[in-house]
Amino acid sequence: MYLALYRSYRPEIFDEILGQDHIVKILKNQINSGTVNHAYLFCGTRGTGKTTTARILAKGVNCISENEKPCGICEHCEAIKDGIFMDVIEIDAASNNGVDNIRELRESVKYPPITGRKKVYIIDEVHMLSTGAFNALLKTLEEPPEHVMFILATTDPQKLPPTILSRCMRLDFKRVPEVLIKDGMDKICKEKGIDIDESALRLIAINADGSMRDGLSILDQCLAPGETKVTREDVLELIGASGEEVFLEIAEMIKDGNTDLALMALDKALIDGKDAKQFLRDLLSHYRNLLIVKFIKEPEDILNISCENAERIKAQSDGIPLAEINKAILEISKAMLEARWSTQPRVLLELCVVMLSEKESGATQEISKPIPKAKIEMRPKPEPALEPKAKSEPTPKQEQKQELNPEPEQQQVTKSEPTPKQEAKLKEANKPEYADVWASLFEGDDGLTGRFNIIRTGVEVLELTDTECVLSVSSDFVKNFIEKEKSEIEELLQKRTGIRRNIKCILCEQSNNEKIENVLDDRSIQEAANQLGIDIEFED
Repeated sequence: MYLALYRSYRPEIFDEILGQDHIVKILKNQINSGTVNHAYLFCGTRGTGKTTTARILAKGVNCISENEKPCGICEHCEAIKDGIFMDVIEIDAASNNGVDNIRELRESVKYPPITGRKKVYIIDEVHMLSTGAFNALLKTLEEPPEHVMFILATTDPQKLPPTILSRCMRLDFKRVPEVLIKDGMDKICKEKGIDIDESALRLIAINADGSMRDGLSILDQCLAPGETKVTREDVLELIGASGEEVFLEIAEMIKDGNTDLALMALDKALIDGKDAKQFLRDLLSHYRNLLIVKFIKEPEDILNISCENAERIKAQSDGIPLAEINKAILEISKAMLEARWSTQPRVLLELCVVMLSEKESGATQEISKPIPKAKIEMRPKPEPALEPKAKSEPTPKQEQKQELNPEPEQQQVTKSEPTPKQEAKLKEANKPEYADVWASLFEGDDGLTGRFNIIRTGVEVLELTDTECVLSVSSDFVKNFIEKEKSEIEELLQKRTGIRRNIKCILCEQSNNEKIENVLDDRSIQEAANQLGIDIEFED
């Protein structure tokens, strides 16, 4: 019977294990020094060699060779390889997860090994055990007989109780680097007489995403047609472009505005069998990865991807502004929500891609642009003038009164000195609007406002004219920062208000009444006075 590549080329000794040198070094040293632990916990993503390493460790403690252990060729090593060694018991916790199964295990550990030195229990997918099964395993796992060893393997260690974790020596398996996967598959192809392109091997390694077993499974699929020559096009045709590479390509096309290429790449992925709803979820996951790598230097563990794919995502993320990534996440999430109840999810997926790539086209721009904010008024609006009453014919008494007091409309109103309260009102008349202008600088999503948060507080707008913006600052540090970033702040202010203004800073201790009077000219005071309905007379 034909054996799959990942079975026929399974490592049999420690030196054949790929990408787990840190674990191999520990286990080899413990076997050689006779300090093997009674319980191990092997953690890591699929296809990284957890079960294979567990079998090799079982060989090492039972190998009868006098040389380096395991030798892989002695009687015990061969029996463990063939699965007929009585003292190595493999248990699938996914299907044997009940309390009764663990009770049987507890009874069997009492008996000594039949032929080997150690009785080894390998429990795969141990996180699938029930709570009762974990409780039943605790005491035996903590203090097993001297002839018993436990090796627990899991892809989801966070689901294990802390009581189990504290009783095991934990070893974390890393994703296998792409270069090791590629070199390993190249060696296998040479042994089989298969001529495979370097680009085809690289594509398989990328889609393996750090899992050696996944890489060998894809290679097995590519070799299944029986061809002796394998090219990149053959790999794409057989596995379909649904791995991480297709999302990198589509995101790049969206970034460059190549809507036609993005739609064609999407069509090819769907023709290859990708479900539209699943594609939306995967595309959202890709943009989430682009967001994460902007803030985390080593995101491999958080994103659960290989180092090479993390580097590609990082390189792409550096070329896409944060605002565009945020917009893409929101648009894809909206499309996912609508696709749940739609009979045509593909149309929603294609529309989402068009919305993201067509950034500057007319109709799409109108749809996708954010809701405009309320317009900020620079000065308070004057009170509406009262309509004059219709003039009526004067009565004889009114005519007599007009002769005694002629032309009252032309009499000049005597200007009076404003009271202190009126002066305070005058000086505070425009400040709420000025505060709104300054606060609006930090409400944008264009990526420029983040590093200006240091001046969000401690700054007050004293005057805002058509050519100048006068600021009162709280310290020399804030003043120096504003003067250093003056040009960018002026550009940001122009974006918010539509007018280019020169920034001028005054220290807080200088912004008293005398300084304000130097900044505010007579014209602006007179305008504010007209709006407040008072008269002010200026003295030299």
